[in-house]
Amino acid sequence: QVQLVESGGGLVQAGGSLRLSCAASGRTFSSYAMGWFRQAPGKEREFLARISWSGRITYYADSVKGRFTISRDNAKNTVYLQMNSLKPEDTATYYCAANVYNDRGAMTGDYWGQGTQITVSS
Repeated sequence: QVQLVESGGGLVQAGGSLRLSCAASGRTFSSYAMGWFRQAPGKEREFLARISWSGRITYYADSVKGRFTISRDNAKNTVYLQMNSLKPEDTATYYCAANVYNDRGAMTGDYWGQGTQITVSS
């Protein structure tokens, strides 16, 4: 069992920046590929970014490539998502996930946080 807790969400103006944090409990954090997803009301869950257990390999969805950066600090059991140049369409609940992988063409994860709300005003 892995517990994940997101923080750093809130209200931000278009063009602004936020950094989300995902704090993980347990002793196996560094063994997991980690990722971020989001879901807006009435829409399906959307994959955003994945980072390997070592932090050496990252993968981004086209919708956020060049604007968002995923990173991790295994010593702190924490994964980050730096979000720049935010747009109103980025408004969603953002979820951290552990053991993120590609399941027959769709990214998913085995463990999930409770989510943190991001609202980008125009």
